[in-house]
Amino acid sequence: MSSPLSLFVTGTDTEIGKTLVSCALLRGFANAGLAAAAMKPVAAGAEFNAEDGMWHNEDADQLDAAAGVLLPPEVRTPYLLQAPAAPHIVAAQEGRTLEIAPIVQCHREAMQRADVVVVEGVGGFRVPLDGTRDTADLAVALGLPVVLVVGVRLGCINHALLTADAVAARGLRLAGWVANIVDPAMRFADENVQTIREWLAREHGAPLLGTVPHLAPPSAQVAAEHLNIDALLHALRSNTL
Repeated sequence: MSSPLSLFVTGTDTEIGKTLVSCALLRGFANAGLAAAAMKPVAAGAEFNAEDGMWHNEDADQLDAAAGVLLPPEVRTPYLLQAPAAPHIVAAQEGRTLEIAPIVQCHREAMQRADVVVVEGVGGFRVPLDGTRDTADLAVALGLPVVLVVGVRLGCINHALLTADAVAARGLRLAGWVANIVDPAMRFADENVQTIREWLAREHGAPLLGTVPHLAPPSAQVAAEHLNIDALLHALRSNTL
């Protein structure tokens, strides 16, 4: 039996489709015959559901809906914060400390339950967890290859290249990237995607895994049809981190 796979999904910013792409990856892995689980280790923004007596985060719920293997909520999201704001600020207000070690332990448990585990970050690649550590440190602690979601809108080339450089600076491998069209009215969107494709391939050896068109409403299943899951699986299986 092959060893379980895992990846860390980050983005060029917040609200650029990380959750949509993470859900699409989960659906794609399921289509490839793999039992896929999802983690959203830190989630900011929760509402209480009186029916089940639990706090819910919309992104985490979407991941659960797309996953083939459901993790216990405390494993899927070790840190569920109530206010939809910067996690380290909300955690301080709630009297909590965002520790990396418990997340790593939850990830180990998740890896025992699934063939592949998709770990979705929060915000961009360097979102603070406290005064000295950020989500890049979390990705390093997990030791996972990274998939970068690029929100295709004005400024995306700069954001994509800077984020890819930040990933490499932490000694992590960029397994690939996904272009997500968040601004359907953007001029020269195809040309922007092609520029990013050339630069990330040349500087980081990172392939374009697919371009997700603007979807209204968003659909993980439709988005999955635009991703090259076989190419990603090849990259993950050849990971040398």
